[in-house]
Amino acid sequence: MTFDTDYQSGQIAFERGQYRQAVKYLLAAVAQVQPNSKIGGEVQVWLVTAFEAAGQISEAKALCQKLANHPNLETRQASKRLLYIMQAPELTRRDEWLTQIPDLSHLEGEDGKPGVNRTPTAPSPAPPRSLEEKYAPVDLSQVNTKDNNFISIALIVTMMTLIGLWVMAKG
Repeated sequence: MTFDTDYQSGQIAFERGQYRQAVKYLLAAVAQVQPNSKIGGEVQVWLVTAFEAAGQISEAKALCQKLANHPNLETRQASKRLLYIMQAPELTRRDEWLTQIPDLSHLEGEDGKPGVNRTPTAPSPAPPRSLEEKYAPVDLSQVNTKDNNFISIALIVTMMTLIGLWVMAKG
């Protein structure tokens, strides 16, 4: 494969949550590019995030420390930010901060079988209307006309504005 193909495949795999696959593609891309170039640094930053997401924390930290001396300023800054995040202490969470989701697998479904994890059925679409129905004249007695005061006021204000502009142009 080419560098572009591996790099793009790595990004796509990462965005789809396929982190081990992303690591594979990004490692192949790094092997095909000059590591000290700007694009080489960019690929390696992606590789750090893929390592971290795949649970390979030690590899991610080691690569971050290596990238801290990269010739490209953006790569150095990105690696320092990522390393700072990875080295941050993990916060403890109290049980009362978390919401427990109950296990509903023991409940019976409509068919009497245990479990409620069925694929929901989509509502059936309305039957297509004929052209006559689509373009039939509207019965005005069925139209709500109570809220149409705004239109009347807007028309009056527009007319007054136009008359005022006409008078100013004449005078």
